[in-house]
Amino acid sequence: MRTYDLSPLYRATVGFDRVADLMDRVLTNDVAQPTYPPYNIEKTSEEGYRISLAVAGFAADELSVDVKENALVISAQKAEDETPRTYLHRGIATRAFERRFHLADHVKVTGATHADGMLHIDLVREVPEALKPRRIEIARGDTVEGRALENAQA
Repeated sequence: MRTYDLSPLYRATVGFDRVADLMDRVLTNDVAQPTYPPYNIEKTSEEGYRISLAVAGFAADELSVDVKENALVISAQKAEDETPRTYLHRGIATRAFERRFHLADHVKVTGATHADGMLHIDLVREVPEALKPRRIEIARGDTVEGRALENAQA
């Protein structure tokens, strides 16, 4: 596997260290990504998203959804079954897992629901007013000079 040295990016940029960190994290991750449990990511509205995980065999109290900084961590641990069972075929995987999603800035988790073997996590992007684009009215040149003159006389 190739390794890339991103230190020149840190020297040549100011304020873009998060981008370099993201690239570093992506490039250093192993190629084999976990495939369990399967999941979907869908866009539900202009600013809304939903992550759906197939968690068949897990009860709601065996699932955990945590948000730590900009990371969404979903984990499950199956409780021990008190009655021993003999399976002829066991196709429903109930092994413990931990799935991580990196959340973009200003993305908040608004809720989670567990129904019919699916865990749905709703997300919304809430951009603060200060960061939203705004239109600046352009004044005519003669009115600016007039205002400056009025302010100077007052």
